[in-house]
Amino acid sequence: MTQSDLDARYGRTPAHRARMRVLALLAAVGVAVVVVAWVVWVGLLSPAASLETKDVGFVQLSESSVEVRWQLTAPADAPVSCAVKAVSEKHAVIGWLVVEVPPASATTRVLRETLRTSEPPVGGSVYRCWLTGDGAAADAVPEDVS
Repeated sequence: MTQSDLDARYGRTPAHRARMRVLALLAAVGVAVVVVAWVVWVGLLSPAASLETKDVGFVQLSESSVEVRWQLTAPADAPVSCAVKAVSEKHAVIGWLVVEVPPASATTRVLRETLRTSEPPVGGSVYRCWLTGDGAAADAVPEDVS
């Protein structure tokens, strides 16, 4: 048996090598299309609006209330809602309030809200904020950022 007979028997012909190159090229093109589609979806089509919150502090007003202060960075003229919480000495949530923040021209604002609590509070913070579609009246009181 010659080498060319063995190559033909086990699929090592020039036609087989050409088919494998075409399949490898098609697989590479498929991977490239998926990567480009993902980059376009994540980078260009995702919403440009981003929210950022930062706890500024809290003041215990009484045994049953606390004032929570936080900084909100949101798109200008977009209504936002924020969940604010108060915690006890055992880190249990003892007060919770969803605050509707009205649209404003400023992108960064310091807000404050008073929460009633079921126990003496030892802390308070903003839990999470999200964009809302309705322009409901705000419960939060804006403060100067300066």
